[in-house]
Amino acid sequence: MSRPLLFLDVDGPLNPYAAQRERRPEGYTTIRVPLASHRLLRVWLNPAHGPALLALDYELCWATTWMAEANHWIAPVLGLPELPYVDFGAGLFAHRPDGVHWKTEPIVAYAGGRPFAWVDDEQSTEDAVFVADHHPGPALLHHVDPRIGLRAGDFTTLAEFAAGLSPT
Repeated sequence: MSRPLLFLDVDGPLNPYAAQRERRPEGYTTIRVPLASHRLLRVWLNPAHGPALLALDYELCWATTWMAEANHWIAPVLGLPELPYVDFGAGLFAHRPDGVHWKTEPIVAYAGGRPFAWVDDEQSTEDAVFVADHHPGPALLHHVDPRIGLRAGDFTTLAEFAAGLSPT
């Protein structure tokens, strides 16, 4: 069996953007990313997350509005190689009347039936129902608090999910 996919959101899990503005979390570094508006976006990243993610038994994949830009701005700070990404295309930020997040359907399509875990700060019950109804393989939707980002317990949960998958 191939390893399960781990879909990674940046803002929330890796960049705890909702943390207290004036206090960078311990262990994090700050990068400033230029935006089209000529403003700089402050991003907090923990370089220890890269080795911790690579140690998990997953194929890593970006599932973020950053898409390909995550390989330019985020991956080097975390020590990650260039990763594939879900291209959300015209569906980026598209509202769905059923309450399903705009990322959910493209993530399920990208997974193509493979087991996956998805870490994000914007998942809902509607997303879990959609995945259960449209994805034939095991899936873990793991919510991360955007005030604190990924923590040791999150890595344990992800490792346990991957370890619990039956080889086929």
